Amino acid sequence: MSITLFSPVTLGSLQLNNRVVMAPMTRCRATDNVPNALMAEYYRLRADAGLLITEGTAPAQNGLGYARQPGLFSDAQVQGWQGVTEAVHQAGGRIFVQLMHTGRVSHPANMQAGSRVVAPSALAAPGQMWTDSAGMQDYPVPEAMSEADIAAAIAEFATAAKRAVEAGFDGVELHAANGYLIDQFLNTATNQRTDRWGGSIENRIRFAVEIARATVAAIGGERVGMRISPYGVFNGTAADAEMDAMYERLMRELNGIGLVYIHVVDHSAMGAPEVSPALKAVIRATFAGRYILSGGYDRARADADLKVGMGDLVAFGRPFISNPDLVEKLRNCGDLTAPDFDTFYTPGEKGYTDY
Repeated sequence: MSITLFSPVTLGSLQLNNRVVMAPMTRCRATDNVPNALMAEYYRLRADAGLLITEGTAPAQNGLGYARQPGLFSDAQVQGWQGVTEAVHQAGGRIFVQLMHTGRVSHPANMQAGSRVVAPSALAAPGQMWTDSAGMQDYPVPEAMSEADIAAAIAEFATAAKRAVEAGFDGVELHAANGYLIDQFLNTATNQRTDRWGGSIENRIRFAVEIARATVAAIGGERVGMRISPYGVFNGTAADAEMDAMYERLMRELNGIGLVYIHVVDHSAMGAPEVSPALKAVIRATFAGRYILSGGYDRARADADLKVGMGDLVAFGRPFISNPDLVEKLRNCGDLTAPDFDTFYTPGEKGYTDY
């Protein structure tokens, strides 16, 4: 019997009912960076997915970038997330939290008092970002991280992972994609360091590898996945001649650490450069854990790619925003409700829990 989107699958010690993954999506509904009952309802409504991955969640105070972004570094945040995980588990779902340190993709107006905007190098991200207090603002020039800053950030990811387990999450996804802090170390457009954290492939992957190692040591490899975005251009990243070799080397290093999955971003359906099929095949062949496909999938394409073994699970993003019953609609080939783009990041239930 061939594998389909609705075949069960194991993920570490978890048994998932289907291979549908709800992709992590920024929604900006946390109150003072603390998850709330509205967020619990949002995730509960989508618990039919085999696996839910939350929006990007800051592992530390310096990791907050967006207005109303949740964190996982305070007791109040742990308690807030407990309401979310309990709601999802009561509905029969499984949920990982995505740990996202935004690095230079931030602004002091969106951060707590005493925070610092930090990055591998003192290079501002291009463009502007929204702040609730002052509207659109230019990205500031970040502070280049010291050895002590780097060590602290690695430890913060591990501590946040422990807090995630305390909050009831089934695991964590390390966000090493889309131009956020881990990706800022991987990418030559954002990392111009000349020490052991920059330059060569070995040096540029070191931060990602050390975070993976520390996080696995904290909560176990079967609870840790990673998201990557080869050839992405989001937040001022760019491809270079060594990109394929770098990701192959990163996969080999992660195998030694024992991550449970790799989640590959391909935003070509939204106009971004395509991740080459050759690199996807190399990642699939090299990485020993589960492979989550993503990028503009519908049921037919998902079933076709699963059938030939291109991946093990398939992530769906925007369709989940306006279709809390997406799993049922995929199963029955139902028509999808179009999302309201104007409410993707606004406060309140409109465009969030009212579809």
